[in-house]
Amino acid sequence: MARIQPTPGTDAADGRGTAGGRRKAVRYAVPVAVAGVAAATIGIGSALASTGDPDLPKISAQDLIAKMAASDTQQMSGSVKITTDLGLPSLPSGLGLESGGGHGGKKGGTAASPESKLTELASGTHTLRVAVDGPDKQRVSLVERAAEYSVIRNGDDVWAYDSAGNTALHSKAPQRGPDGKREAAGTPKDLSGASPQELAKKVVEAAGGTTAFTVDGTAKVAGRDAYQLVLTPKQGESTVGAVRIAVDAKNGVPLKFTLAPKSGGKAVVDAAFTKVDFGKPGADTFSFTPPKGTKVTEGGDKAGKAGKDGKHAGRGDQQGGLTGALGLPGAGGDGTAKVTGEGWASIAQFTAGKEAGGIVSGKDRSALKDAGKNGDAAGKLLDGLGSKVSGDFGSGRVFSTRVVNALMTDDGKVFVGAVSKDALVKAANAAK
Repeated sequence: MARIQPTPGTDAADGRGTAGGRRKAVRYAVPVAVAGVAAATIGIGSALASTGDPDLPKISAQDLIAKMAASDTQQMSGSVKITTDLGLPSLPSGLGLESGGGHGGKKGGTAASPESKLTELASGTHTLRVAVDGPDKQRVSLVERAAEYSVIRNGDDVWAYDSAGNTALHSKAPQRGPDGKREAAGTPKDLSGASPQELAKKVVEAAGGTTAFTVDGTAKVAGRDAYQLVLTPKQGESTVGAVRIAVDAKNGVPLKFTLAPKSGGKAVVDAAFTKVDFGKPGADTFSFTPPKGTKVTEGGDKAGKAGKDGKHAGRGDQQGGLTGALGLPGAGGDGTAKVTGEGWASIAQFTAGKEAGGIVSGKDRSALKDAGKNGDAAGKLLDGLGSKVSGDFGSGRVFSTRVVNALMTDDGKVFVGAVSKDALVKAANAAK
């Protein structure tokens, strides 16, 4: 049995009473997964088995956001179906990037790294089983075919286990700081960022004044009555059309998250509970002992210990604006990138190096040539991707998905965000 963590740690006071508390709740609760994914409703109609939209009392968008912020649900379990369609191109064979080599794809493989499993959620449809009992007991499992990958936190111990490769990674949860608090997420980083609650939290936290909020009727999700909160970007350069969040009418927990692109078509991200129970999970849900023969790697405290200020060093976890909410690389946390713009128009800027710029632009493919046949295949792939652009910054190439665009200049600077190509060129011109 395996399961995930809902959005913990909302302050009930933020959504209650005073106008100041209401403003806090709105700021807390406003765009994208999300993001970063955390940033979706795709192809799960039969799974949700709606019996008609429930008749619920009217509620304003501000009051619904406040209800989410005030939610103090600490116990739950259930199943989540997540479908992602970023529009990423298929990689040709021969690049040496086939799956199975980096996360224990065969017996005796490398450690069961959660970070490597997160990449599998970038495309296709997946099922997660989740459970939580307070901030120190969580479990989330990615169920695929006959195999299962689980991340379990029980007190100070965090386990990541891959049944396919019979490998496990053991580490300790972050220590408490002087304020007595510690991160609710497990160490190493788990898959909980794919839950409807975490995606909704990231989007709502990052919105500011760049979003229009409306309540668009009601829905049935996993047998629960829910209101439908819709977030629509006000900034024209955003590639996001709208985000729809189904909020449990009784306890304020997000049950479903849908991110639709401005270009239309299928949703980019759809994460929804198909089953949910707000009762206390059994204690054995969070117990884990490596099966006999499991290759165990001790990971230590990879997330970093709390500093003197009580805060933890991050690896991009505390990202800026909607760039962070969408889970874009390099934004904040490790100090290697900066974020310009705000809300839906935020853009992460970092440097990949002149060698990378030369490879992408085609001006210097010597590094790829050294890789032999694989290098030739990689070169052809790069030539077939993206479009060449130029401006005051010089020249470069834009790589696109259905929401996220990235510009790499010939001198190795990178600009990435859920914005239009023109917005990236403008950012590169400003940064030259």
